[in-house]
Amino acid sequence: MLTFEEIVEKAKNFSKTVTKEDFLEFYGYYKQATVGDCNIEEPEDEEQKARYNAWKSKAGLTLEDAKAHYIEVYKKYAAKYE
Repeated sequence: MLTFEEIVEKAKNFSKTVTKEDFLEFYGYYKQATVGDCNIEEPEDEEQKARYNAWKSKAGLTLEDAKAHYIEVYKKYAAKYE
């Protein structure tokens, strides 16, 4: 079984461009898994705000749970983007 870090690298190397909505799903779990609960102020920029909201929506998940969810998201989208 691949580790979280190996899955992250595989996701970074998808051959097809990930949609914004799918990217935000990955992003929220990634930030929660690597940083923990959102610790920044809400940005003004719309793109940054979308990332902020994706991360903030995962608040309360443990690092291990967030990693497990990220891996599940990868499994869900792998066939679509490889």
